[in-house]
Amino acid sequence: MSITRLHTTERASKVVVHNGVVHLSGQVAEDPDADIREQTRSTLARVDAALADAGTDREHLLSVTIFLRDIDNHFAPMNEVWNDWVPTGHAPARACVEAHMARAALLVEICVIAALPNG
Repeated sequence: MSITRLHTTERASKVVVHNGVVHLSGQVAEDPDADIREQTRSTLARVDAALADAGTDREHLLSVTIFLRDIDNHFAPMNEVWNDWVPTGHAPARACVEAHMARAALLVEICVIAALPNG
């Protein structure tokens, strides 16, 4: 059983593939000064890119964990962007929780597990 690691540093790998399953590290927005909608769009674009690097896409999502800095104020606008991003009929298992973020400006972080198309 091989394990493939992509974009690895001494601390973490951005992508790990094992047994036909792709695990993404937490993805965050490029511009932490943007509002929640734009941070969510940017984060999901990074998810798309990481999934593509691994050879899969959002139609193969298995589970997603979304971390929000302020769930009371950010849950609804994040979901507006999320609902447009998830392909119809391919919604993953999902959890969404409030969390202290690694940097104060970050409003959302998303962790993803997906299947490989031929996994």
